[in-house]
Amino acid sequence: MRVTSKGQVTIPRDLRETFGIGANTEVIFGIEGGKITIVPKDDINRLADRDRLDRFLAILDRLEGAADPASSPDELAALARER
Repeated sequence: MRVTSKGQVTIPRDLRETFGIGANTEVIFGIEGGKITIVPKDDINRLADRDRLDRFLAILDRLEGAADPASSPDELAALARER
């Protein structure tokens, strides 16, 4: 895929259909992990939810194996705050 002299690219049909990008759909460009992202403007809430989920999963990864399985929720929360 090439970028035109006007900075335009064609989004492949299967991607447009998968992500609900139709004619006249407003999109938002962003950067995640050094990559350019493009999402329909209507999906901005979904992006915020995904960001929260990614942060939560990162915390779970850091906590893996750090506590006794019998730990209480309060003990786990305290452990999470320490990390």
